[in-house]
Amino acid sequence: MTDNINFRIERDSMGDRQISSSVYYGIQTLRATENFPISGLKPLHTYVDACLLIKKATAIVNGELDCITPEISQAIVKATDEILAGQLRDQFVVDVYQAGAGTSHHMNVNEVLANRALEILGDEKGNYKKVNPNDHVNYGQSTNDVIPTAIRIGGLLALTHTLHPALEKAIAALESKAVEFQDIVKSGRTHMQDAVPVRLGDTFAAWAQILTDHQNRIYTASGDLMVLGLGGSAAGTGMNTHPLYRTRVVEVLSELLNMPLEPAPQLMAAMQSMAPFVNVSGSLRNLAQDLVKISHDLRLMDSGPKTGLKEIQLPPVQPGSSIMPGKYNPVMAEMTSMVCFQVMGYDSAIALAAQAGQLELNVMMPLIAYNLIHSIEILGNTIAVLTERCIQNITANRDRCLAYAEGSLALVTALNTHIGYLNAAEVAKESLITGKSLRQIVLEKGLMTEAELAGVLNLEQMSSIVPLKTES
Repeated sequence: MTDNINFRIERDSMGDRQISSSVYYGIQTLRATENFPISGLKPLHTYVDACLLIKKATAIVNGELDCITPEISQAIVKATDEILAGQLRDQFVVDVYQAGAGTSHHMNVNEVLANRALEILGDEKGNYKKVNPNDHVNYGQSTNDVIPTAIRIGGLLALTHTLHPALEKAIAALESKAVEFQDIVKSGRTHMQDAVPVRLGDTFAAWAQILTDHQNRIYTASGDLMVLGLGGSAAGTGMNTHPLYRTRVVEVLSELLNMPLEPAPQLMAAMQSMAPFVNVSGSLRNLAQDLVKISHDLRLMDSGPKTGLKEIQLPPVQPGSSIMPGKYNPVMAEMTSMVCFQVMGYDSAIALAAQAGQLELNVMMPLIAYNLIHSIEILGNTIAVLTERCIQNITANRDRCLAYAEGSLALVTALNTHIGYLNAAEVAKESLITGKSLRQIVLEKGLMTEAELAGVLNLEQMSSIVPLKTES
């Protein structure tokens, strides 16, 4: 026989179930864990935080409007504060792949808060007459307006605390390296072939600008996340909500987050369209694509040490081979590419999920929530460690850079305006065949004087970026 002391009985519309007395979730969460043993992935902490902040704001407002008693309102608020501070984090247990729209996770949150509020009020878990997950914690709410709001809040939290700080440090590190390496001339390369000389510092400055541009795009895209459809209830009509609830709850959330949030002008639109999430995800994919390019460039420029370019040295952070002693691989750059590929995959899944809504609701929101917030966080974490363990400690191989720059046949490009494109092409061909220098062949052919060549084949001058001038 089962020892009833270790269990409580809960009831929902489908019947009664025994639930362990130790857990704070309830019968609907239990059913979800049984229905969805899919991935073992649990909700991201940031997503849980977003849901808790929504529940705190709604409890405050519903208490102010006398929709729930002050006692219940205060107990729910205290419960959310405790969990936001780190308690009961193991009670959010529903798999990422779950019931459509996120009802299972939503009820997991409602049940945990209700049971903790009951304890705060001196009652027992599961005695929902005093604090009910649906009637009190969820008053005036629906999965259908809470979850799209939680995705917005979760995305904003992840951007604010993870991605944007990481981007700012990466940009600063790249700009610092741009200054450090500004006097180093190297061979440029286009089509993986020799090209005209460039400055190593300008390479890093270009990467800093690329990341700056992406950060600005992400800021622009994330503006859509500030517009909340909370208050729409089940279908965007606001059924079962107080007339003042819609605007007041967004005001309270704005205060809690210190963000300029605003109510959606059309609640049905905010509920149905996943476009804000697709927009942000697309900006993340765009960033990921350029991060892959940068990480591949770092690997190429560090390739060798004897049989590759080896223009720079990435800091070794771990042994690179189980069989080849003394080998160090560009592991931070390799990891970066892998994460970026994952983000691109998440973006594709988000796009598919976003177009899969029907009528008043998109039921694919759990997938969108996980993929979007996870993309932001793994990109931010990746950029942070790439900066700290790679970019900040890159060194330059000055001699190797100069040797490539001086030996490049692409230097002949500087001769175009002096001897013509066809003559320059013939000089390049002869140099490749004979091994003679460009300078020697031009002098032998009498195409230019030595003084003229000295001025034209000047690596410092050739690698300097032409300044931008505006009309006076």
